[in-house]
Amino acid sequence: MSIGNTTRTKIANFAPMDYERYFSADVPSFLRSPVREIFRKVDLQAICSFAGGYPAAVTFPTDQIPGLAAAVLEKYGTRALQYGATQGVPELRAAIAARYGVPVSQVQITTSSQQGIDVCSRVFLDPGDIVLAQSPVYLGALQSFRAYRAEVRDMPSGACPPPDKCRGRGPLAEGAEGKLAWPTAPMTVGGAGTKRSEVESPEGMSLTSAKFIYVIPDFNNPTGKTLTLEERKEIVALARELDILIVEDSPYRELRYSGETLPTLRELAPERTLHLGSFSKIFAPGFRLGWIIGPEPLLEQIYVCKQCLDLCPPVLDQYMACEFLTSGALDANLVNTIAEYKRRRDLMLGLLEKYMPAGTSWTHPDGGLFLWLTLPESIDTVALYDEALSAGVAYVAGSFFYPDGSHRNTMRLNFSFIEESKMEPGIKLLAAVLAKDLTNK
Repeated sequence: MSIGNTTRTKIANFAPMDYERYFSADVPSFLRSPVREIFRKVDLQAICSFAGGYPAAVTFPTDQIPGLAAAVLEKYGTRALQYGATQGVPELRAAIAARYGVPVSQVQITTSSQQGIDVCSRVFLDPGDIVLAQSPVYLGALQSFRAYRAEVRDMPSGACPPPDKCRGRGPLAEGAEGKLAWPTAPMTVGGAGTKRSEVESPEGMSLTSAKFIYVIPDFNNPTGKTLTLEERKEIVALARELDILIVEDSPYRELRYSGETLPTLRELAPERTLHLGSFSKIFAPGFRLGWIIGPEPLLEQIYVCKQCLDLCPPVLDQYMACEFLTSGALDANLVNTIAEYKRRRDLMLGLLEKYMPAGTSWTHPDGGLFLWLTLPESIDTVALYDEALSAGVAYVAGSFFYPDGSHRNTMRLNFSFIEESKMEPGIKLLAAVLAKDLTNK
């Protein structure tokens, strides 16, 4: 007893520790997700939330999960519960290879497509390197690039027109035409030395340190925009001109509700493209499974990197996903999922047309889970957020998706997660908050 009391006394007398000195030089570059912060502080069931990127729970094949698990355990036994190969179980790799028409050697399974982004950052980026991207940029990608102290810069604007070229109550702007238009803002290039043959823009801005282009070509997060075939070809031309890679993030590609299916960037430039896919939006996000399709020399380094990250993706989950895919259940479930999301997208578009104040415009996505609002310049969606939350509605301010924090008059809305019964009350609440702010200006 006396020893324990003495120990507690000594511990109590320790001076407060300075924990900051233990952190690595990378820690200040970590970017906190405003979306995750919302989830930490707010009961999503108590408000009308358009903030998250969650799929609708009704699309999950919950009635098939027990059967899938039983079938996997009967077929594979303890193999399904053991460690597996770092590249992924051969059966799932083969199923994905067959679905996308590539050799099995070009398929790497990941623990979520978010890990695919992060492992690409880890393998290819040095501090000061440049990632060329389409602004606004998926927040999870920004987090990863910044964690490795890379600089995110806009692609030439001809390759990716801004998201305010959209439909709504504001004036319609024409799409970008003609040749690539280089950014006019100064570009600061980090890193020392020349890593590849130097390429300059017409303004003389060096892109020596650019490592890859990051893009979501189909139903972009956050804008919902889909790149045209010409825009895809321009991105490929830019990558080849600069001799850099393309990281094609494609978690929403199979969720198309209208429009024409276009070739992937991997199909246009297989020699330099890493194509990231995900089961989260077409099966269930709780399985945390994704994949990378790409050139074998690049995947070999990703394979080595993944050994120190998680040894292997979750094996039981992989076998269940493989069974779901190869049995035809995935495609059958996709039919219902697409119908569900198309109805929700159309409902939200109609409600925006009905309730949004004049001067507001929005994208009209052909698929995916999001659309993008551009509001009058006088509205600051960051400053307005607490008021909206107090009124009972949540969104994600658009400025969080811009590397420089600009475009504070924009927001991302998700139409997949919110209950349909809450969508109209939520849009009405949001429109009222915006109208009130405009009136007070």
